[in-house]
Amino acid sequence: MRLLIKNGRVIDPATGVDDTLDILIDRGKIEKIKPKIEDDSAKTVDASRMVVAPGFIDMHVHLRQPGQEDKETIKTGSLAAAKGGFTSVACMPNTVPVNDSCSVTEYILSEAKRNAVVNVLPIAAITRGLAGKEITDMVDLHDAGAIAFSDDGHPIENSLVMRRALEYSRLIDTTIIDHCEDRNLSAGGIMHEGVYSLKLGIKAIPGSAEEIMVARDIILAKETNAKIHIAHISVKGAVELLKYAKQQGIKITAEVTPHHLFLTDASMESFDTNLKVNPPIRSEQDVEALIDAVKEGWIDVIATDHAPHTVDEKDVELDQAPFGINGLETAVSLFLDKLVNKNILPLEKFIAMISTNPAKILGLDNKGKITPGADADLTILRLNQDIVIDTGRFLSKSRNSPFNGWKLKGTPVMTIVAGKIVYP
Repeated sequence: MRLLIKNGRVIDPATGVDDTLDILIDRGKIEKIKPKIEDDSAKTVDASRMVVAPGFIDMHVHLRQPGQEDKETIKTGSLAAAKGGFTSVACMPNTVPVNDSCSVTEYILSEAKRNAVVNVLPIAAITRGLAGKEITDMVDLHDAGAIAFSDDGHPIENSLVMRRALEYSRLIDTTIIDHCEDRNLSAGGIMHEGVYSLKLGIKAIPGSAEEIMVARDIILAKETNAKIHIAHISVKGAVELLKYAKQQGIKITAEVTPHHLFLTDASMESFDTNLKVNPPIRSEQDVEALIDAVKEGWIDVIATDHAPHTVDEKDVELDQAPFGINGLETAVSLFLDKLVNKNILPLEKFIAMISTNPAKILGLDNKGKITPGADADLTILRLNQDIVIDTGRFLSKSRNSPFNGWKLKGTPVMTIVAGKIVYP
């Protein structure tokens, strides 16, 4: 199918383009980008007064399939992603069974081919069963389609195992993604350790639990000259370590989530289980440090850590509820409203963090850019459209979002994957 997108403000950080242009798509690829294109054989989309960006990539989601289909499926997660403006999602390995074998990786890709409306990119486990002891067959998993490796919410506390994983990752030129947490410090914690945890009498997780592991990973990444990506960075001390490592030329990148940028531990006074995440929502000082790091370019990527749970799982006491926030359908509007439209973060930089940079980190050479021959994955935005987040209208199977009812300005209005309109 040929598709012609006309009159949009095309922003492509990869090439530095920011201009009103037409884009012609043919057979899933971008064919032409010019000020004026006429093609009577193509379906036309008028993108006047809209922004056309390279398709957004969420490199940290939980699609729950196989094994936890009551929370989410590859199909429903992909529908939620498309509504949220994402053309590609990288799914974490904490499925049942764990994605630590080629058969699970191949199942995810097969199921995605049948039922997903966006690109689904499996992230395989670093260690078998996420147990942190025995490294998986990383080369075989990579050949089967795994684009990166992570034990997700199970930090690899054995430094020798992490060093070996980093060494193996160099053989296949892939990235290790680490959840940085010293579980001896965080054990049993529910929220950030600070004034509010003391006030509320809730067992807490200190910022040092994250900082110690980030420091360890920096040392090992330098020693092995391997690529490491810090998942959902959340504390000021970790940001300072990240800056140091980047200044030393160490191959380190990091992501931040909307909930760590736009919520503080003060909100835990509500005892809302939808606020319970790991790492926890941090202090106002940490949030300020994260926003500064985003503005200054120290943090590379925006990711959602989309973690769907059933209503029954979250409808319990705070200490019994699972960690996790549903994020795919809210993230883009939160960033547009809170940062872009308030002139805190330039639009081009936002697009780089949610498209161009994830594509580079994950080695997706034909994504994250708008150039002839690239994959025709595009996200179209309307910056001035008012919306109200309504979890009751989510396409995800889950509703566990603390942002329900928030009034925001700016939203994705069309998502195109391989030249096909998949939302609306």
